[in-house]
Amino acid sequence: MTADPPLVLDIDGTLTRPDGWGIDPRVFDPIRDWEAPVVIATGKAFPYPVALCHFTGIPELVVAENGGVVYTGNDVFFTADREAAQAVTEEYRAAGYTLGWGEEDTVNRWRETEIAVNLEQPIEPLREIAAKHGLEVIDTGYAYHVKDTNPTKGDGLETIAEHVSIDLEAAVAVGDSINDVSSFDTVGRSFAVGNADEMATAAADEVLEEIHADGTLAVLERVRGSV
Repeated sequence: MTADPPLVLDIDGTLTRPDGWGIDPRVFDPIRDWEAPVVIATGKAFPYPVALCHFTGIPELVVAENGGVVYTGNDVFFTADREAAQAVTEEYRAAGYTLGWGEEDTVNRWRETEIAVNLEQPIEPLREIAAKHGLEVIDTGYAYHVKDTNPTKGDGLETIAEHVSIDLEAAVAVGDSINDVSSFDTVGRSFAVGNADEMATAAADEVLEEIHADGTLAVLERVRGSV
């Protein structure tokens, strides 16, 4: 008897519509009906993947903020401290720049361990300031993330696997960006959607022709009942 493999799914660029913004509604039913655990691993702030799980109707297994926050469904683990990231924010603003999200800044309002900066803002001064505080800046294609150099999505997956019955060697990951590389390295099989960046493309076991949610849906159809 075959079964569905555990899934690790990024959000932006992976579950999104072809234009890259907004969840493609076609993904909801296949994810909800999946018979193995589904982990949402994203660079988004902690509440976003939790809400996605809630509205999809799946258990809340979440790696958020590029590994900075991990939720096993029962326990929350914080693997980084936002204090340094906040210091970078203050220094960046003092230098005359903004984070680029407007006054209310819902992109960062609920972040616990990092900050995200709009891609329209200058990256070089951001990198210089972040380095002074021992942090790194990664470009996910949707934002510049100022984060601790240590936690990754892959680390978060290992934390979840320690607390939930998930065989990472049997798991399948789908992603599109540099921050998905650690997920690809942690699971048994990985796919980069057709719109993936060079780092994700190089790290994936297979690169899809289909982009965004079309790629993810193609993977789900292919691997369903494969273990």
